[in-house]
Amino acid sequence: MQDFKTLMKKHARQNGMLVVVVVIILFFQIITDGVILRPMNIANLVMQNAYVIILATGMMCCILTGGNVDLSVGSLCAFSGAISGLLMIGKGWNTWLVLLIIFGVAILIGLLNGGSIAKFAVPPYIATLASQLIFRGGTYIVLQGVSYTSYPENFLRLTTGFIPDFFSGANLHITTMVIGIITCVICVVLAVRKRERKKKYNLEVTSLPLFAGQWILISAVILWFSYSLAAYKGMPVVLITVVIIVLLYSFILEKTVAGRHLYAVCGNRNAARLSGINDNKVLFAVYMNMSILAAIAGIVFTARMNSCSTMIGNGFEGDAIAACFIGGASPATGTGTIFGALIGALVIGILNNGMSILGIQSDVQMCVKGIVLMAAVIFDQMQRKGK
Repeated sequence: MQDFKTLMKKHARQNGMLVVVVVIILFFQIITDGVILRPMNIANLVMQNAYVIILATGMMCCILTGGNVDLSVGSLCAFSGAISGLLMIGKGWNTWLVLLIIFGVAILIGLLNGGSIAKFAVPPYIATLASQLIFRGGTYIVLQGVSYTSYPENFLRLTTGFIPDFFSGANLHITTMVIGIITCVICVVLAVRKRERKKKYNLEVTSLPLFAGQWILISAVILWFSYSLAAYKGMPVVLITVVIIVLLYSFILEKTVAGRHLYAVCGNRNAARLSGINDNKVLFAVYMNMSILAAIAGIVFTARMNSCSTMIGNGFEGDAIAACFIGGASPATGTGTIFGALIGALVIGILNNGMSILGIQSDVQMCVKGIVLMAAVIFDQMQRKGK
């Protein structure tokens, strides 16, 4: 029991939000007569909210530079979609060439944002607000009031398709189940190895029963999720993209020098500078990275909608910022993880999906998300003060 209490206290914010996720799911499962957990809706949840997770991953890095955010991500998503629509549909250009152009433009935008912040000391919210206006206007200029629809099939498959079933299952996508089982095995093996390394160096570890129970529960959730996808059409391609991004950035933040530099800048920028860390280089890299992730999110969202218009991207920055703070980002204490951003994105995504199923209007949805964000921030303040 003591181990359980210690584990809960160590990750109080994230554990609390996991409980909130479960409560929200159960609430919508009851009120929607079971629609929220149907296999088709779970697959839709993944595809509908992939862009939120991608943006929240980059936004978490921005927040860890000292509470800074990027207000331009919604406009960058729209601008990426506008370029893809004009060139792929309007001009008939090759899909891969257009994607290279989009990423090239994203790098240039990253140079603009990162350079103005790091080189000329422009406050991040001013620099990214300027970019928001520039590229929202640029979207209008590119589209000229035209909405492009019906993207090439090879473009749509990148984000809206499903992986093929190599085992040719009749009523169940066997490949998805195999991936789920392999994922469970890999996660458990890595967790066991990590626990053994801690024991080797006489570090504190959770008791074996608690450790086993924790990973039995996690494995059960992974297998249930895999079965739900397998019962529909299998694993969406975009899920692989999201998983790669989340794992890659989690590794960078937790296991690399670059990640430690980022946390150091967040904790105390002056102290980080005095210890030899180039804080301007960190800021530049973070905002360059955010522009590239915004381009990816724009591609993902545009492909899912199979159309582009000037309305794409409105409010995206709000969802990304809210996901990070709901998931435990706290610039005051230098805390925040990619896993936390993922949890926050799940809260936002489930709220969006559940309220949409119920037919709740978008203005009410915004109010609900604002209330959840405020509650998460108040919880963080109370936790910091020991209440």
